Amino acid sequence: MDSTIIVALVSLLGTIVGSGFGVIASSKLTNYRIEQLEKKVDKHNTVIERTYALEKATTVTNEQIKVINHRISDLEGAR
Repeated sequence: MDSTIIVALVSLLGTIVGSGFGVIASSKLTNYRIEQLEKKVDKHNTVIERTYALEKATTVTNEQIKVINHRISDLEGAR
């Protein structure tokens, strides 16, 4: 075989191997970043859930305070 063809085949092989490693490295980095984003989203979702629970508890507490205030005013009016 001619030396030019051998050089071309070696160059082709090198290009294919280099591209393959590049794709693998890029894929690993992308997967890592997706995992980190998923962790952040999970953390955010737990904050949202806790916020809803706190809002519900606040609503109940406010209603209880209203009832207590009405009872106090009724007791003060009975005197």
